[in-house]
Amino acid sequence: MIISVASGKGGTGKTLVATSLALSLKDREKVQLLDCDVEEPNDHIFLKPVITSHEAVYIPVPKVDEDKCTYCGKCAQVCAYHAIVVLGEHVLTFPQLCHGCGACSYLCPEEAISEEGREGGIVEWGHSDGIEFAHGKLNVGEAMAPPVIRKVKEQANNEGIVIIDVPPGTSCPVVESIKGSDFCILVTEPTPFGLNDLVLAVKTVRELNIPFGIVLNRIGVGYRNVEKYCLEENIPIMLTIPLDTGIARLYSKGIALVEGMPQWRENFLGLFDKIRGMVYERNCSPQR
Repeated sequence: MIISVASGKGGTGKTLVATSLALSLKDREKVQLLDCDVEEPNDHIFLKPVITSHEAVYIPVPKVDEDKCTYCGKCAQVCAYHAIVVLGEHVLTFPQLCHGCGACSYLCPEEAISEEGREGGIVEWGHSDGIEFAHGKLNVGEAMAPPVIRKVKEQANNEGIVIIDVPPGTSCPVVESIKGSDFCILVTEPTPFGLNDLVLAVKTVRELNIPFGIVLNRIGVGYRNVEKYCLEENIPIMLTIPLDTGIARLYSKGIALVEGMPQWRENFLGLFDKIRGMVYERNCSPQR
């Protein structure tokens, strides 16, 4: 089973939920945690894994042989990202814009375009006290996160439970991380910003046709509109976490919630049981 942990905005507690869920399950299930928040991965701060291997991630970008090129401009016409431009008898490429789709080289009538690898980041993997672990690190200044995310997800061991820590927001890296999941946990907070971005995240997972539920973090600030929205939209709130300075202190020290407050393990095991029940029900439904 693949469980992704996402949020419409940063700072809602994705890492807290992902690491706590993995640590709670490790004695009961075979667990793997994949940190796909490649722009700022931080699960390793809480799991402190032993990294055993690493691999660079290369993005294929066009290389033009101008001795063969007739400057017909078909490569520029097919590129949806404007990563290649033909100006008179000159071809300009912009590797930072290239998504590595290969359309320009495939459609070049003169076979004047080949591909070369540009390093976009690195993937590291290892283990942490019974939990398999992998994360990606996007190079500074690199704009293309999806290729690194795809490489992290290649490490997934589908024999057990795979937990994916997703980047914040609803853009391409989020979609790349979530797709293929059996269930998505949306972590939010009871604030106007939390509600606004939760609505966007809900639209995203519904578009991907992935079952989901809510973990509501920092309960107690007095804003009830998130709960009202979930009730109106028939979205289950599967776990609530209070606004607690003790939890905040643990987080600031790099200590996972269920390690600093072991009583929370049962709550996260209960969360997993709810998820498993919803996934089983969906898989058995004749309407699926």
